[in-house]
Amino acid sequence: MGDMRNLLKMLMMVVFVGWMFVWVMISTNLFKNKWTPKMTKYFNTTYFGPQGINLVLLTVPMMFIAVLSCLYLHIQKKPTQTQSKSKIKGRMGRVMMVMNPLGIVTATEFTFSILFVALLIWALANYLYISYFVSLHNHDNAELWMAKFRAFGLRIGYVGHYCWAFLFFPVTRASTILPLVGLTSESSIKYHIWLGHISNFLFLVHTVVFLIYWAMTNQLMDTFAWNPTYVPNLAGTIAMVIGIVMWVTSFPYYRRKKFEIFFYTHHLYVLYIIFYMIHVGDSWLCMILPNMFLFFIDRYLRFLQSTKRSRLVSARILPSDNLELTFSKTPGLQYTPTSILFLHVPSISKLQWHPFTITSNSNLEKDTLSVVIRRQGTWTQKLYTHLSSSIDSLEVSTEGPYGPNSLDLRHDSLILVSGGSGVTPFISVIRELIFQAQSQSTKIPDVLLVCAFKYYHDLAFLDLIFPPDISVSDISRLNLRIEAYITQEDKKPEAADDTRLLQTKWFKPQPLDSPISPVLGPNNILWLGVVILSSFVMFLLLIAIVTRYYIYPVDRNTGKIYNFSYRVLWDMFLGCVCIFISSSAVFLWRKKVNKEGDKESKKQVQSVDFQTPTSSPGSWFCSHDRELESVPYQSIVQATSVHFGSKPNLKKILFEAEGSEDVGVMVCGPRKMRHEVARICSSGLAKNLHFEAISFNW
Repeated sequence: MGDMRNLLKMLMMVVFVGWMFVWVMISTNLFKNKWTPKMTKYFNTTYFGPQGINLVLLTVPMMFIAVLSCLYLHIQKKPTQTQSKSKIKGRMGRVMMVMNPLGIVTATEFTFSILFVALLIWALANYLYISYFVSLHNHDNAELWMAKFRAFGLRIGYVGHYCWAFLFFPVTRASTILPLVGLTSESSIKYHIWLGHISNFLFLVHTVVFLIYWAMTNQLMDTFAWNPTYVPNLAGTIAMVIGIVMWVTSFPYYRRKKFEIFFYTHHLYVLYIIFYMIHVGDSWLCMILPNMFLFFIDRYLRFLQSTKRSRLVSARILPSDNLELTFSKTPGLQYTPTSILFLHVPSISKLQWHPFTITSNSNLEKDTLSVVIRRQGTWTQKLYTHLSSSIDSLEVSTEGPYGPNSLDLRHDSLILVSGGSGVTPFISVIRELIFQAQSQSTKIPDVLLVCAFKYYHDLAFLDLIFPPDISVSDISRLNLRIEAYITQEDKKPEAADDTRLLQTKWFKPQPLDSPISPVLGPNNILWLGVVILSSFVMFLLLIAIVTRYYIYPVDRNTGKIYNFSYRVLWDMFLGCVCIFISSSAVFLWRKKVNKEGDKESKKQVQSVDFQTPTSSPGSWFCSHDRELESVPYQSIVQATSVHFGSKPNLKKILFEAEGSEDVGVMVCGPRKMRHEVARICSSGLAKNLHFEAISFNW
């Protein structure tokens, strides 16, 4: 297995380097005037037309990597004799800089960012060289400087197109490309934001330059022209208007404070893509097709998964008025710590989906999956109101889980720093360590959990650290110490007694409910590779048939050029059809194969007895003279030191760990806290700190 992994990795690396080489060369005069004429007779055949070169050089290689990556990740999930489940490659790395607005930037991120910016500058310089010194197009007989001004605007648009070749990779939630470089969709969403800002800025410059040029040459009405045999300007104008609306409403103010405006306007991306593709044409579409093709496969599979209602088993309402929801899941559903699950509650909103941190562990809790929800914002407030009422069932759909392909916890000690609800991903980390501790041969790191809360009742989050059915023997090898800081209160509130109840509500199973399961069943990644391969091969065959037997005869027999816009519409339509057919076929086939297992899961769901809502005091709100019934929860209280009216001295805490050779540092919380920890770890004063930030602030 190890040799196969290495072979696949080497093959993907070679193909990727070749793919990037094409991107470097495609803007050069050598590629345009020397290589392209020679390749045209081989690739721009009657089966693919003018899109042949880009299809072969820029689409096929990345789709080939996407298929191989599914096989690679499938093999990687199987432990070998020399690799135990606990010894898996992780994402922790050394921070290079912390700066706004980029945030926390690792050395790898910085290197790739510089290389990408260099690629954009290189492309623009080459395009301008061709326009200014090789072949300047001046069909309007304008003055020389005006023609060069127009060429500048045109080439800026070309460079913006480079960004679109990578724009959708970060938002493909079940991506098989991102795990190859240790990324997840959640951790790489910032790259989508950066690419979106750069591309929209370049497209805006492109638009403004052309508007000025047309105004100077008295051709302003060309803004609304729709040329049947060349670039339709009106399509580009419509795309730019939509793009500006999406761009403005994607800034942090709207994303964080007016989320619904951001959410709904961002769904205009479908129209944006359609008009943008019509504007640039089928040949340019093939340059950026891989990331869009993979994104729409992922999007449709997510839709298929979300059509099922998930079985909500129970809800725990914490004394801090936060929620823990527990769902039924199939035993075969595996996920890593720090994963997230998207929830949709139709009774609250027909369209909105929201991500929440998974606190359960798929190894410890085979049949259930839990998420924690902090009550903030309109949607979560409505959910809290629903669950606090007398309802005995709730319709919920889910997508996911999504998370890292692996997580490295092999350290001498582990420091987990959190702020507020940022403690929730660390609950799953601690539970993973509890599972690993069941193997006596596995070394378990000492764990220090540093958590900052505003109010004393937020300590109820710590009651979720251990699974409900945990025993003393399960946690005997876990060396856990908790330092909790209450920043807004100077002492324990007098009201912190038995009146603060941890309420549990159980829900009746409904006939349409089913456990959460992988969208394509067991071996989900391998079947995803089948979907990618079959849909893309089908796409190539259909494009070849339509081009050869429909489009080419029009060009040859009538002497007319086939409609420029219709060509790209054919590509988009056939691409969607192939994704729909292939994904649906595999989904239905896997559903049929797993039908017996689904029947057993259904029986399990239906056999859950309905229980009336119950209440119990949380560990932190018991009277001093009352014993806690659960010994494991006693251990949490005993392991915790509570500090009132202060914030954690993170520099002191982290540097005190200098005695250990290898210290893993993970942080999740407000931006300021993440940046402070990152600066300390990157200062070079402590060489043994290995940093990772977890952020769900999209």
